[in-house]
Amino acid sequence: METQKKYCIIGAGPSGLTSAKNLKELGIAFDLIERAGDVGGNWWIDNPNSAVCHSTHLISSKGMSHFKDYPFPNDYPDYPHHSQMCAYLRGYAEKFGLYEHIQFNTSVEWCERTDDGLWRVELSSGEKPVYKGLILANGHLWDPKYPDFPGEFTGTVLHSKDYKTPDVIAGKRVVIVGAGNSGCDIAVEAAHHAARAYHSTRRGYYYAPKYFFGKPTDEFNELPLKLGVPLRLRQMINALLLRFYWGDVTRIGLPKPDHRVLETHPIVNSQLIYHIRHGDIIPKPNIKALRGDTIEFEDGSQVEADVLIYATGFNISFPFMDNSHLNWEDVGPKLYLHAFHREYDNLFVVGLLQPDSGIFHLMDGQAELIARFIHAQEHAPEKAAQFRQTKATDQPDLRGGAKHLPTSRHFLEIEHYSYYKRLKKLTAQLA
Repeated sequence: METQKKYCIIGAGPSGLTSAKNLKELGIAFDLIERAGDVGGNWWIDNPNSAVCHSTHLISSKGMSHFKDYPFPNDYPDYPHHSQMCAYLRGYAEKFGLYEHIQFNTSVEWCERTDDGLWRVELSSGEKPVYKGLILANGHLWDPKYPDFPGEFTGTVLHSKDYKTPDVIAGKRVVIVGAGNSGCDIAVEAAHHAARAYHSTRRGYYYAPKYFFGKPTDEFNELPLKLGVPLRLRQMINALLLRFYWGDVTRIGLPKPDHRVLETHPIVNSQLIYHIRHGDIIPKPNIKALRGDTIEFEDGSQVEADVLIYATGFNISFPFMDNSHLNWEDVGPKLYLHAFHREYDNLFVVGLLQPDSGIFHLMDGQAELIARFIHAQEHAPEKAAQFRQTKATDQPDLRGGAKHLPTSRHFLEIEHYSYYKRLKKLTAQLA
């Protein structure tokens, strides 16, 4: 089949796989381009762009994290290991017959829009096929972001993306920067393996344990959403529960949060505060300056360190495309539902989300809506025209009313429950 009648999906991680599955179900022709040698994306630790380390587990529970039509095996634990996630994705690709559509060990070097609105894709093989449309599924957890601190550190410096095993910190004095989930996980690992572990954060946060009353925390938090409990009441309840669970964390050196619960991306970790209370992790404020093998903090304190680990997040990056095609704003593309170009009807992004729970069913919902819109453009033009108007003009609140901190970290933040309901409503309108 001519490539001009096909869609090109870039990336065979979870977002690319569910995009392929949904296109296939509606008979939409596509090629799936993957630069690695197998599927798995971020969850395949041998993938050069994977950001997981050997001890990584999901922070959302298996009940909230699977594709809607492909549950996890019954013997998987509440929080699956990255190797189990990789096996799950490969099983998904096999079940839905996706392998035959994937071109492995091939990277997309550049994409350019043609005069007639198609997409010319330059591949590492030297080929330059022209596609009817593009689905970008290359992920947003692979391009490391670094802070800019004055001075220079003369010890070992690495980003959390490159941290794989505790060998690099064993017996060393370690400073971990960043209170995201990766930073907290590495800090806990340092508590077990480092000679001294310091955890530097810019502000105070709310730390959720992985279980409340014997249930995974995200499953516990799902009930108030289903019952329609107002945001402010949920914030009050969650704050009280966390205070009851942890006590006053300012007494152990952690700063008081400068925001309400649910106004930053969830940090889910049952061991960080445990190790701080045992003296295994020393909380520190933001770094003021780097001075050789010494790190100075904003409170004036200084520590000598051997290893500095930046768990400071990732840039949103599409290196194979000019940002002008993506309606770029500040740190990322401004898209309808973080998935649909406002003007182009043949350019989509899947998985560009930062939800407060599992993401796989949200990717699946995005991909299903995209497939329905593509299908409707040929088979139900009136429905397609209605959705085209919606994506060009609708400005929905994707955060459930929460006012997240205005940081780059929260550019993609959404409240999963209302977001998924919106996806399903729009999909039904196109069906």
